[in-house]
Amino acid sequence: MNTGEILIYQNSEGSIKIDVRLEEETVWLSQAQMGLLFNKDKHTISEHISNFFKEGELDENSVVRNFRTTASDGKSYDVNYYNHSAYERP
Repeated sequence: MNTGEILIYQNSEGSIKIDVRLEEETVWLSQAQMGLLFNKDKHTISEHISNFFKEGELDENSVVRNFRTTASDGKSYDVNYYNHSAYERP
């Protein structure tokens, strides 16, 4: 069983750093991470993803997975992550 890896991406200026989950050759990002990547508010990312599901452009069961994540406060939380298919149109 592949437990996944965490990869760290940082832009050339060092101002953006994103830890992503790689599992079974698929990249998974949380809404907060997508916000950092696209320089958008988490609320905006949430709206777009919600619209993808409502319009049937994406199947939620195929692109969403819940992972237990340790936050900077040391506590563990269940967080939805979205795979790379969430960024592609069918």
